[in-house]
Amino acid sequence: MTNGTEILLIEDNPEDVEITLRAFHKHHIANRVHVVRDGEEALECLFGTGRYAERSPCRNTKLILLDLKLPKVDGLEVLQKCKSDPRTKGIPIVVLTSSREEQDLVKSYNLGVNSYVVKPVDFPQFSDAVRQVGLYWILLNQFPSELALESASQSN
Repeated sequence: MTNGTEILLIEDNPEDVEITLRAFHKHHIANRVHVVRDGEEALECLFGTGRYAERSPCRNTKLILLDLKLPKVDGLEVLQKCKSDPRTKGIPIVVLTSSREEQDLVKSYNLGVNSYVVKPVDFPQFSDAVRQVGLYWILLNQFPSELALESASQSN
């Protein structure tokens, strides 16, 4: 793994945070994972405002794992703000949620989510799902360079 690879885990359930972090550790997925517990904190971290105005650990985020049912600002609003802002629209966002509601799935894809994964109930399946998501988005998926992204946004 490349130093500086970051995953932003946006999850309010402490058990799901622990299981996700254990799965990452078990499968050697990421060097750095930053956890935020609500949508408001996620937006502050991503955009360097509020409690993250001095220094944001989310500056080099390469993947966002987003729960939908969050306190303060819900996951769909976080998704909408990230995909509509040039600073964050290129970051892959994977919804990792317990919601099987069709409307959440449709809204997520309409807002630009890259993937929608329903959390499996038992740990081995959940761990495998996290492993697959991490391996694909961090190791297999190709990201454009920062210069290419800047050049493309300036030409639009």
